[in-house]
Amino acid sequence: MKKHIDLLHGPVLSSLTRLAIPIMATSLIQMAYNLTDMIWIGRLGSNAVAAVGAAGMYMWLSNGLAVLSKMGGQVNTGHSLGAGDSKEAAGYAAGALQLAAFTGLLFGLLCILFSVPLIDFFKLNSPQVIADARIYLKITCGLVFFSFLNQTFTGLFTAIGNSRAAFFATTSGLVINFFMDPVLIFGIGPFPELRVMGAAIATVFAQMIVTCMFLLFALRDDLLFCHVRFFSRPKLAAIQSIVQIGVPSCLQNMLFTGISMIIARMVAGYGDAAVAVQKVGSQIESISWMTADGFAAAVNSFIAQNHGAGNPGRIRRGYRSAMVIVLIWGLFCTFLLMVCPAPIFRIFITEADVLPMGVDYLVILGVSQLFMSVEITTAGAFAGFGKTVPPSVVSILFTAMRIPLAFMLVDTILGLNGIWWSITISSILKGIVLLCWFLWFLKKKLPAAGTE
Repeated sequence: MKKHIDLLHGPVLSSLTRLAIPIMATSLIQMAYNLTDMIWIGRLGSNAVAAVGAAGMYMWLSNGLAVLSKMGGQVNTGHSLGAGDSKEAAGYAAGALQLAAFTGLLFGLLCILFSVPLIDFFKLNSPQVIADARIYLKITCGLVFFSFLNQTFTGLFTAIGNSRAAFFATTSGLVINFFMDPVLIFGIGPFPELRVMGAAIATVFAQMIVTCMFLLFALRDDLLFCHVRFFSRPKLAAIQSIVQIGVPSCLQNMLFTGISMIIARMVAGYGDAAVAVQKVGSQIESISWMTADGFAAAVNSFIAQNHGAGNPGRIRRGYRSAMVIVLIWGLFCTFLLMVCPAPIFRIFITEADVLPMGVDYLVILGVSQLFMSVEITTAGAFAGFGKTVPPSVVSILFTAMRIPLAFMLVDTILGLNGIWWSITISSILKGIVLLCWFLWFLKKKLPAAGTE
């Protein structure tokens, strides 16, 4: 089987699906990676989950910064490959990896130096939860360098039509994390019981293994990475183009996380158990958004290459095919969360007083899964054209709306559930508005159906 999928010729649905399936599988693996942590940490109790949940917000924030190099590198590389310029594509790939390394090291250093005020922001109640959160932050975010490289490698391999590399690399990390988590958390065999610290060490070590796997795949690649010079002097023109495309998505993701942190601070006012519910609930909910995000990456690369090659007909057919699949997936996730919330949540936290809050979270968020999947996939389609501003504007505007909406709803009989409803309502609006915007953009950008 060919390592690289030809996105410019042949059946549209087949090409897109062959690229998307490994990406979606990678997203599910990443979800399993996160859920594995939650399953084992959940066995330590809701306090441990709350500690990881608070510190994990900054890991989430780092993912937003990592989008800067991932998005800019993936889109520019895809455009260059579509235009048949491998040398230019290699220059963008090298620039993206160099930018990822720099931003990852900088973010890690800041998290280590300012770990105390960063965790104090959440105003957690238990001294033990605060101490565990600081430890988890220093280890996972302090060594986030590997995560930055992994995300950029994922985008670049997707751009060249080799999504299987990300799948195999991420799967390797999951296997390592699956075995290391219980060993380091509970102290099995000669290893001491490290609890939350053990979970952090297992996570970072697994990410390092994933980076090594990506480097091995890069050494064996004969399309893009064979031309990439990792340690060459950074090309300012390439970096500038990467930043220009990546900044809107980066700001969108970081502001999204920042707003979510404010929401999390509101949730903390209802106790550490509520923080644990939000952490576990968001991980469960990731079954929909991480899969949609993976499919959006495939749509991104498909449109980027065909845009660079001037194939408007394939772009239209590719987006339609993607939306059919995403709509089916979104409906399935909505059904799953709304019909089976209790048994799903009980997998992670079994405490009887926490379970009702978890059920409410999953049912309320389940309402918006279809619309969220539409938004994420459409954002990937916009990015394929290099147009990252529209999805960023929609996301920032309606995500920011969650804060005043949450304040309004919690003052009613809804209480804590008012916060969950603010998230759901904004997600529904984002999906509807962005879909309408893209259909208008597509009509204006590609007035004729075009040919392959």
